[in-house]
Amino acid sequence: MTNHIAENLLSVHAQIKQCAVQAGRDPNNIELLAVSKTKPVSDIVLAYEAGHRSFGENYVQEGVDKIAELKHLTDISWHFIGPLQSNKSRLVAENFDWMHSVDRYKIAKRLHEQRPHYAKPLNICIQINIDEEETKAGILPHELMPLLSDCEKLDRVCIRGLMAIPKASKVKSEQMTSFKKVQALFATCQQKYPQFDTLSIGMSGDIPAAIECGSTIVRVGTAIFGARD
Repeated sequence: MTNHIAENLLSVHAQIKQCAVQAGRDPNNIELLAVSKTKPVSDIVLAYEAGHRSFGENYVQEGVDKIAELKHLTDISWHFIGPLQSNKSRLVAENFDWMHSVDRYKIAKRLHEQRPHYAKPLNICIQINIDEEETKAGILPHELMPLLSDCEKLDRVCIRGLMAIPKASKVKSEQMTSFKKVQALFATCQQKYPQFDTLSIGMSGDIPAAIECGSTIVRVGTAIFGARD
């Protein structure tokens, strides 16, 4: 039986490489995060067997269940990329390697307090509502530096960068406008915080624009696993 997931991974990696070369960037500096939400563990195993190691989940309990079932695959990096209610923060702190969607100090503090001491600090990204949309999660750009300052004393989390989901558009120039704003914020943060190395922007529909604007992680689901269940 053909492993279509393996073929899809090759195709997405080829797209990333092409976009990186066109942008004058090293493709090795761009990580593909396979978004496996709603997909069965068997699909993750197929991707793993094809050599993939980074997976993103949007729903806490679903992600935790998958992590438990695949705990024998010790080299998987698990990323939580969805909205997080504070009453479920412990599950993320105890199970995931990355958290992309921190949008307030309360969540960052809970993750810090609940991260097990035997584990490495939890890598986190601050989610920016870059286009200031009322329906989107994330902090507003002017709130970023105060939040980072508040988080400096939290040593069980390591703030690695920013995440953003721009307003929906199929026009590359409009996508670029949003991503350039995130890129500028990211550059400002890097001047003060040397550990800032992660820009989590770009999904299936806007990979070229995201890579041109410095993305280091692109989050892709449908193009790898097929339509959402």
